[in-house]
Amino acid sequence: MISEAEVSKISKLARLKLTKEEVSKMQKDLSKVLDYFNLLKKAKARTKKDLLNVSEQKKIMRQDHPEPQSPALVKKLLEAAPDKKGSHIKVKPIL
Repeated sequence: MISEAEVSKISKLARLKLTKEEVSKMQKDLSKVLDYFNLLKKAKARTKKDLLNVSEQKKIMRQDHPEPQSPALVKKLLEAAPDKKGSHIKVKPIL
């Protein structure tokens, strides 16, 4: 188990002010995390190919094609929009 001094040092590095109760809880939580990392260290891939398989997956992307909509639906949507310019809905810039 990780010591209280180590938790205090980590909290100081992270600029966190922890109470005694929080240090105790953090001590348990960090110990669980470290135990899980130790478990992952023990796990071994069967072959080198197993490790490479994750990054070699093909990316499948579909083409983005607009689907035609009925003129009545377009008109109804434009009428419901609070601000529009021509046949487009005007929105606030996000960048």
